[in-house]
Amino acid sequence: MENEESRYELPENYEELKKAANRTADWKARLAAVEELGQWKNKQTIDILTRLVTSDPVYTVQEAAYLKLKAFGEEIAAPSKNKPELVKGVSKIVLRIKKSLPKDHTYEEFKEKLKKMRVDIYDIYEGEKGADFDKWLQKTWEDASATGRK
Repeated sequence: MENEESRYELPENYEELKKAANRTADWKARLAAVEELGQWKNKQTIDILTRLVTSDPVYTVQEAAYLKLKAFGEEIAAPSKNKPELVKGVSKIVLRIKKSLPKDHTYEEFKEKLKKMRVDIYDIYEGEKGADFDKWLQKTWEDASATGRK
């Protein structure tokens, strides 16, 4: 391990990590950035980690940033896992995408179109739902079918 002093400097790839921490359509890149930034205690990294705790849409990223800040000795409130709706109006967005497809489209076709049109939404919910993502997305798609027929 490097000496303790170097921990307070900026990492050589700081600009890359800063970009990764801001990558809205890639929660895994944001999480990896948190892991690396969490090894460098300085104002810039603390600012980025604090922003991710308070405003990242994926709880896994928020929690990782929170744990890094706590390890630095920072006083920060724990992120809340209870968010009613990760993306405002997601059901309307899903319905709009569903209606843009042929009537007899499959769930897989819908999933691909969502990923192409709204990778941000796809990414946020994939990161948040984890193993339950497909189950959640299929139910949301089915619910949109029922809503669209009314």
